[in-house]
Amino acid sequence: MIRDFPVASVLREHADAWQAGGEPARPRPAATVMFVRDGAAGLEVFMLRRVAAMAFAPRTMVFPGGGVDPRDADPRLPWAGPSPAEWAERLQTDEATARELVTAAVREVFEECGVLLAGPSDDTVLADVATPHWHEQRQGLLDRSHSLAEVLIAHDLVLRSDLLTYRAHWITPVFEPRRYDTRFFAAAVPQGQAADDRTSEADVADWVAAADLLEAHRRGEALMLPPTVVCVEEVAAAASAAAFIAEQPPVAAVTPVLTETPDGLVMRADLPR
Repeated sequence: MIRDFPVASVLREHADAWQAGGEPARPRPAATVMFVRDGAAGLEVFMLRRVAAMAFAPRTMVFPGGGVDPRDADPRLPWAGPSPAEWAERLQTDEATARELVTAAVREVFEECGVLLAGPSDDTVLADVATPHWHEQRQGLLDRSHSLAEVLIAHDLVLRSDLLTYRAHWITPVFEPRRYDTRFFAAAVPQGQAADDRTSEADVADWVAAADLLEAHRRGEALMLPPTVVCVEEVAAAASAAAFIAEQPPVAAVTPVLTETPDGLVMRADLPR
């Protein structure tokens, strides 16, 4: 399905610079997670608004997530749920990359919003990671003094890959100076845990009704990139949080391209049906 998106002025500048002779940047592997829950006004999704000083997508509403760290590939990381090999089949990649992407998703949401998708066994999850001890562990991940594998091993925990489901795959357009090859996952915040606003990378971090966020975007009050718009639309259309997380939509890599139309320049994306 072909979908066109408006082109922001900064994207025009990047596109002009690239068309003048620039070389495409290599996309950095990344993972992001849509935490969803049922709300009084429909499904809600946990969103961050990136601070104005961020080099990539400042003041933009995003899901928690980020780039893969080399230590996300550590094979010692205790694992429960679908194996890296099974995730490789789902993600249509090799096993090592699948391990990195799933681990990055779990690590990033703990760093950015304090949710840890891990537990002492393959059918349990930690109920409280808001203690001073776990804040210290979270800070250690942020400053890279230890890895997620080291944290889980030290606490006799396993990563719960079964708590994630795969939703989408987007690659930043070729003309952007910073590019990401991002896998989008969905999950629920485990019972007893709470997503928080402690991250320094966002000036807003909270639950928002998906329908309200889309309306704010239409009014120009909330900035979102095309992948986020499409994903939030899917959240808003779902019957329940559980139904959304359980879905297995078709996934294919989407790289928007600049396209001239009778109405002007747009970002055109070929979305999987």
